Amino acid sequence: MKQKLFLFLCLLASVGYVQAQGLPTNPEPGKCYVKCITKDTFKEVTETLQVYPAYTTLEVVPATYKTVEETVLVKEATEKFVYTPATYETVDVSYVSKEARTDLNVIPATFGRDSRTFQTYPATSGWEYKILEDCPSVNKDDCVAACFVEYPATNRDVPFTTLATDASTSSVPVPERTATYKKRVIKTPARMDKVEIPAEYKTITRQVIDVPASTRSNTIPARTETVTRTILDQKGGITTWEEVECELLNPTVIPIFYETASARLTPASKRTIDETLLPILNDKPVNIEIMAHTDSRGNDDYNMSLSQQRANSVVNYLVSKGISRSRLSAKGYGETRLTNRCSNGVDCSEEQHRRNRRTEFRILNN
Repeated sequence: MKQKLFLFLCLLASVGYVQAQGLPTNPEPGKCYVKCITKDTFKEVTETLQVYPAYTTLEVVPATYKTVEETVLVKEATEKFVYTPATYETVDVSYVSKEARTDLNVIPATFGRDSRTFQTYPATSGWEYKILEDCPSVNKDDCVAACFVEYPATNRDVPFTTLATDASTSSVPVPERTATYKKRVIKTPARMDKVEIPAEYKTITRQVIDVPASTRSNTIPARTETVTRTILDQKGGITTWEEVECELLNPTVIPIFYETASARLTPASKRTIDETLLPILNDKPVNIEIMAHTDSRGNDDYNMSLSQQRANSVVNYLVSKGISRSRLSAKGYGETRLTNRCSNGVDCSEEQHRRNRRTEFRILNN
């Protein structure tokens, strides 16, 4: 009883998980399903479009000319000035080569002789004491006599020189010296004489417009073209689950083989694509990935680029058959996924290398 209850609860949990994930509700055992989101569908409509508007062309009628004569000024009247230089004559010009001056003669001073009496010592008087000779007293002071004596003044005659006349000068005039030099002076001054130069004229012929240019109009009709364009027919975005063979979810080899260093699809390769890929893409709204591979011969980077070109060739061919490019993806793997031992430097047969030059596809869950 408990085991049946456990199985019932597991079944309910499984149903709830499926509904939460949006998976198919009634899957068949052993079947595989891919989630597909329906794409936008388009249709072609035909419209007539005006590709070039009606317009008017203009044809120019050129102008016509006539010839006329005309007198034109070729050189304007002007004036010119004629210069007459000055004339000169030579004259003698006197000048003072040495100016007059006055010399001075010195008259020395004159002197006379004279004398004058000077009192060299004045008259004096006074008492004079004398010790008498033969004084009998031992005390000399007893033998002193006082006499009042007068002395006359002493005079002296002193001769001296007197100035009779002081020194002076007398003037002696010295006359100036003169000389002459030659000088060229203007006899007749320079002058400018104005001369009138008349204008010059010439008769020319020229063409003038007789009838101005004009235009003639011409109406060109509009051009139309019938254009076929693709418009959105039905918006996609609806999620569906499509049953597919399980092996198609893994890389599946398409029997498409390439010549060495080539990405060109042969007619046989195109028939293989028509028979294998187109039915799947037309029958179910699934997406597929195209995977291209090369052999190991050649440069690794070159092989990677070549494999991408090969994958692109298959995608471009499917697009030309009406498959939307949004449903297709192309991936080149170069020599990174060899199917045998024929890697760089390994001696292999052409058949072994050919197996590595393959194209695979797989269905994607989108």
